Amino acid sequence: MFTEAYGTLSSIPEFGQLALIMAFLVAVLQTLVPLWGVRAGNTLAMAYARPLAAAQALFLLISLVTLAWCFVVDDFSVTYVATNSNTALPTPFKISAVWGAHEGSLLLWVTLLGCWGVAVALFSRSLPLEMLARVLGIMGLVSTGFILFTLETSNPFARTLPSVPSEGGDLNPLLQDFGLIVHPPTLYMGYVGLSVVFAFAIAALLGGRLDAAWARWSRPWTTAAWIFLTIGIALGSWWAYYELGWGGWWFWDPVENASLMPWLVTTALMHSLAVTEKRGLFKSWTVLLAIFAFSLSLLGTFLVRSGVLTSVHAFASDPERGVFVLALLGICVGGSLLIYALKAPTVASVGRYEWLSRESFLLMNNLLLLVAAFAILLGTLYPLLIDFLGMGKISVGASWFNFMFVPVSVALTLIIGIGAISRWKKDQFSRLGRELGLAALAALVLGVATPLIVSGELNGKVMLGMGIAIWLVLASLAEVWKKCRGQLQRIPSLSLSFNGMILAHIGVAVTVVGVTMVANYSQEVSVRMAPGDSHTLGDYRFEFVEAGPIRGPNYQADAIRFRVYDGERQIGELMPEKRRYTARGSVMTEAAIDVSLFRDLYVSMGEPLENGAWGMRLQVKPFMRWVWLGAIFMALGGLMAMFDKRYRQPRRLVQDPSAPSQLATAEVAV
Repeated sequence: MFTEAYGTLSSIPEFGQLALIMAFLVAVLQTLVPLWGVRAGNTLAMAYARPLAAAQALFLLISLVTLAWCFVVDDFSVTYVATNSNTALPTPFKISAVWGAHEGSLLLWVTLLGCWGVAVALFSRSLPLEMLARVLGIMGLVSTGFILFTLETSNPFARTLPSVPSEGGDLNPLLQDFGLIVHPPTLYMGYVGLSVVFAFAIAALLGGRLDAAWARWSRPWTTAAWIFLTIGIALGSWWAYYELGWGGWWFWDPVENASLMPWLVTTALMHSLAVTEKRGLFKSWTVLLAIFAFSLSLLGTFLVRSGVLTSVHAFASDPERGVFVLALLGICVGGSLLIYALKAPTVASVGRYEWLSRESFLLMNNLLLLVAAFAILLGTLYPLLIDFLGMGKISVGASWFNFMFVPVSVALTLIIGIGAISRWKKDQFSRLGRELGLAALAALVLGVATPLIVSGELNGKVMLGMGIAIWLVLASLAEVWKKCRGQLQRIPSLSLSFNGMILAHIGVAVTVVGVTMVANYSQEVSVRMAPGDSHTLGDYRFEFVEAGPIRGPNYQADAIRFRVYDGERQIGELMPEKRRYTARGSVMTEAAIDVSLFRDLYVSMGEPLENGAWGMRLQVKPFMRWVWLGAIFMALGGLMAMFDKRYRQPRRLVQDPSAPSQLATAEVAV
């Protein structure tokens, strides 16, 4: 505990700020020295890229750890700590409070950016020195802008002087949860990982080297960022589901949209890079996707930190910060698009393919993903534009997003199944019909049968959702059967990249099943219940056993114990809570959930009523876990692809299909 006497204050916060200043200076050097070395042909200057990236990451880690220490020891002389913590806050939440608000989350953002730079320096030993210098120099430029933003407008080490409070405020009760520990760092790893992809694209443009080697260098980094984005989005959905007490898993919140948009574009980029590597096509398009993906991650940063929107996820409402981030966004996007406009025409693709080919299906895949991202962008920004123009306030609800997103998703899922089994350059309808006809028929029959089996009546939405999910699984399995030539024992011998693709596509199908079943067969009731009451919902009976107070480390709560029965068999007990946090008197609902693979039983408390009764919300949510299980499959598929031996072992590339007179002699990174 710290006193109000200025002379007895710890100097540790100044140490953290000094480390942040040093990181800024190193980031400037990381930008200037390697890029000057490339321009001057100075090998020594280019070689400084690696140690400078390591030094920047080290100083940023020191700064972040210092801020965490200030939280752990309750140093309320630091304004950020005094605002977002107190002595009663459990230690794990004190540490996660480091990124629980604007200043700390931004420090985490730039620290992870520094860590990505170290990863590039360590795992790109086979990358040509000139290319590595360009990549790390561009990453240094991005770091320079965001560290300057942190120092100028969002300093997490600012002091509360001359009077230091003896007790702090409190971390937002919504954030006092395990979700805060894992969700923001994972999602930020995805956001910031796109800076690597962006840096590779701009470096390739500057060097005039958009070839198969560049695509192969970029693919594992793109996949890594995509994996983190996938897991981060799934964790955010899961956290909102159990923490907000509504039982929903996706709300089309503007900040949720801000994470989904770069994920969609990065998914398109992964597929486009595959075409560039294998066929030498889509070069300019692939670079543009890399620019768009990183630009959307910066746009998400602007939306969260500018105060232009209202969201439970938003951190800041300071216009000065918004202007700064908008300026960074304009410089990065405008500068990269200018480079693209100048350089892209010189590296155009020259390969050919027929309209019925894998290339065409992958291009359609790309376009549909971009249409989906643009629809979400339009729905997110349109209300802000209308408000800015003084034309009133409007809101775009979930129905609009569903109307725009669902048809595109259906078409995308159908194309995924066809594209995975189609041939490069040219294919034939007759062959595709032979390969996929049985899968299409089975998907149609099972799609129609599913709602009849589940509810005894036809449901068009369920038929569509289950039909396309089954189609995608069967089409993927048909591709496996084709690859192993009917000998299933050969599956382990197939490449990790191929098996990862199949697993990721099956993950999409699993998520579609979860979304379809939850959206159409969830049951919910709001009911008054008192001790001794019971209520039946679907196949389950919820019995109110008792109510009473409980005490947590920094809150008091009313809790209710429920017994849950399936027929006459008790299957579990649930204890939802209504918490009141002592620091600020904030009230939070903590839902209780009984989990299984095929259904969730969800109980949350409403308001207290007379005679010991409570308003209760009871829900039965079929296949809820499948929504996130599909994301796990997708991430595992991406991980398998990333560890394919092509990316782990340096090897010389085959002749670049787009440049038949030259061999790509550079070796592969990672």
